[in-house]
Amino acid sequence: MHYFIEVIIPIALPQTFTYKVSEAEFEFIQLGVRVAVPFGKSKFYTALVAEKHHNPPTLYEAKEIHQIIDEKPIVTPIQIEHWKWIASYYMCSIGEVYRTALPSALLLESETIISAKKEVVVTDDLSDDEYLLVEALQQQTALKISEITSILNKKKVFPIIQQLLVKNIILLQEEMVEEYKPKLVRYIRLFPEFNSADRLEELLTILKSAQKQKDLVLSYFQLNASQRRPISVKELTEYSGASPAIVKALVDKEIFEEYYLQHDRVSFDEVKESQLQLSEAQSEALQSIQTIFAEKEVCLLHGVTASGKTEVYIKLIEDFLAQEKQVLYLLPEIALTTQLVGRLTKHFGNKVAVFHSKYSNNERVEVWNQVINSSEKAQIVIGARSALFLPFQNLGLIVVDEEHEQTFKQVDPAPRYHARDAAIVLANFHKAKVVLGSATPSIETYFNAQSGKYGLVELYERFGNAVLPEIKLVDLKDSYFRKKMTGHFSQTLIDEMTEALSNKEQIILFQNRRGYSPVIECMTCGHIPQCPQCDVSLTYHKFKNQLRCHYCGYSIAKPTNCHACSSIDLTSKGFGTEQIELELTELFPTKNIKRMDQDTTRGKYAFEKLIDSFKNREIDILVGTQMLAKGLDFDNVSLVGILNADSMLYFPDFRAFERSYQMMTQVSGRAGRSDKKGKVIIQTYNTMHNTIQQVTTNDYVGMYQEQLYERKIYKYPPYFKLIKLTLKHKDYDKLKEGSIWLYQVLKQQFDIPVLGPEEPPVSKIRNEYIRTILIKIPQEKSLGSTKKTIQKILNSFDAVSQYRAIKITINVDVN
Repeated sequence: MHYFIEVIIPIALPQTFTYKVSEAEFEFIQLGVRVAVPFGKSKFYTALVAEKHHNPPTLYEAKEIHQIIDEKPIVTPIQIEHWKWIASYYMCSIGEVYRTALPSALLLESETIISAKKEVVVTDDLSDDEYLLVEALQQQTALKISEITSILNKKKVFPIIQQLLVKNIILLQEEMVEEYKPKLVRYIRLFPEFNSADRLEELLTILKSAQKQKDLVLSYFQLNASQRRPISVKELTEYSGASPAIVKALVDKEIFEEYYLQHDRVSFDEVKESQLQLSEAQSEALQSIQTIFAEKEVCLLHGVTASGKTEVYIKLIEDFLAQEKQVLYLLPEIALTTQLVGRLTKHFGNKVAVFHSKYSNNERVEVWNQVINSSEKAQIVIGARSALFLPFQNLGLIVVDEEHEQTFKQVDPAPRYHARDAAIVLANFHKAKVVLGSATPSIETYFNAQSGKYGLVELYERFGNAVLPEIKLVDLKDSYFRKKMTGHFSQTLIDEMTEALSNKEQIILFQNRRGYSPVIECMTCGHIPQCPQCDVSLTYHKFKNQLRCHYCGYSIAKPTNCHACSSIDLTSKGFGTEQIELELTELFPTKNIKRMDQDTTRGKYAFEKLIDSFKNREIDILVGTQMLAKGLDFDNVSLVGILNADSMLYFPDFRAFERSYQMMTQVSGRAGRSDKKGKVIIQTYNTMHNTIQQVTTNDYVGMYQEQLYERKIYKYPPYFKLIKLTLKHKDYDKLKEGSIWLYQVLKQQFDIPVLGPEEPPVSKIRNEYIRTILIKIPQEKSLGSTKKTIQKILNSFDAVSQYRAIKITINVDVN
């Protein structure tokens, strides 16, 4: 009798592989454990056991496995089912899904690079091999796992590395290492011996001659009596008006002692939210959702911005925790998790775990283990789209907040999945429920709700009677004509900003372009510097005085004269966030102005730092790209300015109007979230544009109906499913020939619209030319069989030798 296992290997190959095991191993191995296997001539991978059987493979000789890594499964059967669904629906291999799903610390392979932590103290509890490895890493900064095998003269090195990872002595190379310095706040308290009544008399006698110190101690008692919580030095000096020197004198006399507490940078008011009171509208919404859940799996909560959707989710989560179920809370943007974690931990204590890509490997593995063991600590998981892959045991509810956001769709690498859709399927496997929440639902979701596939609950009033902001349109054509512009600011916007600043209120300005200006043009010959590797002009970044390509990162110093005709008459066209920031410093030199875009939020905690200081009112004006539009909650913002609404509207994309509506409504929703009415100024060249009018009147349904009508005529979702094939190759002619061949075969096979092969707006990136083919599949067509046919055609394309080098990526439900 022979014993075999089928394993999934984390590379882009469409099938599973068979390996040989001994009888004892066959008995010991459970489905869902990892094994180290040899693959190819000299590589090792961490593979996952998907099934056990007795049938030898027919096409190749089964190799033996190297070793078993886990005793207990680290992946659940439902997860493997879900991965198979993702692989078949999004047309990628199960190996790619497995690679995306597991934290990289659980996926060691022979190419993984390892380095030692800087301040490592070698302890006694290391085994000989571990000690040898740490020694080697101190000689050489980084090693591949394949090199470690030869240093230790052993084949089985995975467990050793795993141990050192757990002991936190080594790092995997791809981790972003940025230390987060927790914010420490200085607190003060009386020395314990002064806490009895008779000692207090004595204390006041000691301080008889030092009047200021005595006053400070009395202030401390008054504060302590009014609030039974720790008192920070800052609080005490503000309350008593005493200088820090007096505090220091009392500390030196050993009457007061200092101590530090770590503070989360996003400070939440100390209100215990256990007495969470829902407004009448929220309670009704909650009851409607509960009623809908009796019949339907999915419910859309459509509530205007700041209508208090989070509170409704919290109440729902309570219901599911009472049934001892796990809850997954998906957010589109890592920046949002910071705000939400605070709100939820306040309510649910330490039952909340966070999982996203900016966490270190160890932290992610920790959450993974907590979830699979159904630990108390991870009953509620908050995360960006990757949290979908955690090994849930008894999932009860998934909340997808801001479900319309395009960041829920993964762009690269495969699997190019949409977290919202994959979450609904995952919930189905677990017999769980899903709430989709948004102020501006995507047209597909609203369509599903209207057609009765999902339940629909609407919340039309803002929480705490806050009113929706007043929206003013400014006609840029007219303002430029009348010379009422200062830089990129209309007089109306400057007046409103001056007023808001004089009231000590904060301002958010939105411009969806980073950098200083999109192009630099020669006024003599019209030449515009281009990226040599991509088909785009270079963006000018004044801060670094360079021109950069936003696709491949290529950069050159800002030219002093034209590269084509040597003229020195160069001018910049268009504007980005950097230019706005500079113009603002001239307009309001005394104010604190910051910008929030990809350039300023690169590090792990950059978001938190910016959001914190904005929340703590240290920043007066925040300029940013679409990161600002994502559900952030600031109570002191009274004015929002959209500097150029047209740049979003005329984007070559069938979703441009829907996206513009969502973006403008979401950005506007940041204004006036407390009792003051907010204002929104939208600067545009086209004030009568339908979409802009719909934003002004907050007419979502009008926008939805108009877009639906267009989508039906032009064959787009929700009436048609889209599959986009992107072909890339360094040779322009070969790519053209290959893409035409593929297009013609597809056209012959299908009686559905196939468009292409088209050169996209950016038709060359990193020296590779690009062509795209779009396949539109109507609702009544079987999706599965169409995909199978497409896959067959792609396989035959791959079999043509001259086309084999053309890379093809498949994007299902292209976003």
